[in-house]
Amino acid sequence: MIVATLGPEGNNHVLVLRRYLEARGLIDAEVRLIDEFPAAFEALVAGEVDRVLQCTAHFSHADCVGRYMHRAFPVDTFVAGSHPLVLLAQRDIATPRQVARQPATRYYTDLSGFAEEIDAPTTVAVAEGLLAGRFEAGICARQTLEAHPDKLRLIEALGPALDVWVVYGREPLPDTHSLVV
Repeated sequence: MIVATLGPEGNNHVLVLRRYLEARGLIDAEVRLIDEFPAAFEALVAGEVDRVLQCTAHFSHADCVGRYMHRAFPVDTFVAGSHPLVLLAQRDIATPRQVARQPATRYYTDLSGFAEEIDAPTTVAVAEGLLAGRFEAGICARQTLEAHPDKLRLIEALGPALDVWVVYGREPLPDTHSLVV
C-alpha cells in the first residue's frame, strides 16, 4: 500500500500519517510525500497511490473534496493532535512587526499586534523562514525552539491542535460500513 500526504518530513501530516499507519498495523506501507494536495489526489485517481491522508483544517481541503468528488472517497477518519505549537520570534528582535503562519493556524492566537501576516505553506516553512531570518515571528512546532534556543524565543505556547483527519481511497465505503450514516 502506498499512502500519500503533504511533505516535507517533520510536518504534522507526516507525524499523523506515521501514527495512523502504526495504529492500523500498516507498518509496511510506503509513505509518499507530495508538495501540494491536488497532486496527491491526481496520483490517487490515476492509481499511482492507494490512499491520501489530509487534515480537514488544511486550506486546500474543501477544494480537493469538490474537485475529486465521485473519484476520491473518504474511507477512514479520525482525530489526532499535531506537534505542540508555539508562537516564536527571532531572539534579537524585541518587537516583531511581521508574523508568518500556515493559513490553518491564523486563528490559533491573537495576531493583531503584528503589522503584517505572511502566509507560508507549512509550519515547517515557517520554522525555516525564522531560522533563515526571512520572518521576524511565526507559528511553528515547539521542537523548533528546542533545537534553536540561541536564535529563537518563545512568545506564546499554543499546544497541539486537535484536528479531524480523512483518509481517501478510490472506492466508496459500502452503505453498511460503520462510518456511513
